[in-house]
This record gives sequence, structure tokens and C-alpha cells, in this order.
Amino acid sequence: MHLPLSAISYCLDLWQNTPFSFKVQKPRSSKLGDFRYRKDRKIQTITINSDLNRFQFLLTYVHEVAHLRTFEKHGNAHSPHGIEWKKEFQNLMWPILNDSVFPKDILIPLRHHMQSPAASSSRDLFLMKEMSKYDLPNEFISDQVFLSDLLPGKEFLLSGRKFKKGETRRTRVLCEEIESGRKFLVSRLAKVKPI
Repeated sequence: MHLPLSAISYCLDLWQNTPFSFKVQKPRSSKLGDFRYRKDRKIQTITINSDLNRFQFLLTYVHEVAHLRTFEKHGNAHSPHGIEWKKEFQNLMWPILNDSVFPKDILIPLRHHMQSPAASSSRDLFLMKEMSKYDLPNEFISDQVFLSDLLPGKEFLLSGRKFKKGETRRTRVLCEEIESGRKFLVSRLAKVKPI
């Protein structure tokens, strides 16, 4: 099940009010979901990654519907994650920001996040940590932690490559690849395997 049961009728209502083509996609590392306007199509498309837990899936669904509705109201005369989108996203989330839809441990950081939603919920470390508690068990990542939870100087594996954690720069961490000595900025929310 991709959605909390208590949110299914709400999500269906959103779709019926502003119809769109909907696809659950194989996981993408660069984004959780997507809405792109295509002028050659009357019905627009929203896609969401299949590997999201039901609460992250719901948040992403509403995030993308907010993009669609903002486009319907304002056309191209708005910034993708500007004030028009933020207001639309807040309005669409308000009816479901309660403990009949979200568990309390998610609801607290989610309410805070929705006061001024960012372009990606992945930038909100506290929210993502609480959301990750509900991820489906995966035998390949059970020994992984958020990069933000490692101390500077600690080594870890990411995508089969060995790195050393450096300094944190806002939402990313400067990490050195051990083999090449090259430095990379890695999301502090990246799941890594400590060595």
C-alpha cells in the first residue's frame, strides 16, 4: 500500500478535482516525484518513486499536485517553488495534517516543515529522520545510517566507494574519496555504511 488508508479518499478527491495521469516509477536517486508541464498534452503527468514509505509517498503526492494546481492557476508566471506553490502546498496539506493520517512523531516536524515548505522535504533533516522510521525493511540497508549521524573523520561506504566524512556545509557534507583523494559534496541525508 503506497498511502495511509485514511488519506486515500483525500488523494482521490485531489485527482478528481484536477485530473492528471499518474505513474508510480522505479526509484530515482535525484528526486522523489515529478510534475512537468507539457503543452502538447491536455492531461499532465505526475510520477512518484515506488520505494517511498506511505507517509513520504503521501507528502510527495501532495507536493506534486500543488505544482499542477499552481501551474493551472498561474501558468509559467511563477517560480517552481515560489510563494504561489508554497501557499498551494500548505492549503492542500492542511486537511491531512492530523494524527488520523500521520503518526505523531512525523506530525510534529511535518507541521514545522509546512510553515515554510522547502523545494524538497529531503532538506529537512529532522523530518526525514522521523519519516525514515517507517521505511520498508531492506536487507541491503539495515546496517546503514544517515551521513549526518557520523562524526567527522569517520570512513564509510557509499555506492561501493570508500569515503571519509569532512565538514558539513548547510545540507551537504564535504567528503573525500579514499582511493582518488577527490572531494565530493554528499547530502547529509545520504544513507551510508560506516566502516
